[in-house]
Amino acid sequence: QVQLVESGGGLVQAGGSLRLSCAASGSIFSINAMGWFRQAPGKQRELVATMTNDGSTNYADSVKGRFTISRDNAKKTVYLQMNSLKPEDTAVYYCNAYLRPLYSSDYYPYWGQGTQVTVSS
Repeated sequence: QVQLVESGGGLVQAGGSLRLSCAASGSIFSINAMGWFRQAPGKQRELVATMTNDGSTNYADSVKGRFTISRDNAKKTVYLQMNSLKPEDTAVYYCNAYLRPLYSSDYYPYWGQGTQVTVSS
């Protein structure tokens, strides 16, 4: 089985910072991209940031210059450093990994359970 476990969410005032972590574990052969998505109440889930295993990154325009994604491939962990947080960043943040399980020759997307980030004005 494969698990993605997130941590680091919480309540912060506007202008503050939070750091999210997501660790992948279980029967994993290899991981390609890892990243973060978010879903605010009444809205669709949207991409926040992703990073491939060669270090290429992709950010939503709304977070560029404020959020930074990083990875520790040895630990199978992805991080999201969020600075200058705004109330509109309030959402449930989901970790995503595109990975190949040990028992498969294909890659599949896996999701974490989500962590709440609330930014007060």
